[in-house]
Amino acid sequence: GDITAVQAQMPGLVLKILAKPGDKVQSGTAIIVLEAMKMEVTVAAPRDGTVKEILVTEGEHVANHQDLATIA
Repeated sequence: GDITAVQAQMPGLVLKILAKPGDKVQSGTAIIVLEAMKMEVTVAAPRDGTVKEILVTEGEHVANHQDLATIA
């Protein structure tokens, strides 16, 4: 099936990773929490599916539009 990338909407720091590979998620399920501009920003699944990969680790700085995870 299709692979969908879950991307950061802004540069930030990975605070928490809430999902792991193999987790079934629905559109809107929180996957990663970033800290950006002193705010916590939740990155959610863009569609229903199964988490294939988590591409970042907690404490990592990420760039705008960087792929954080993939959903299959």
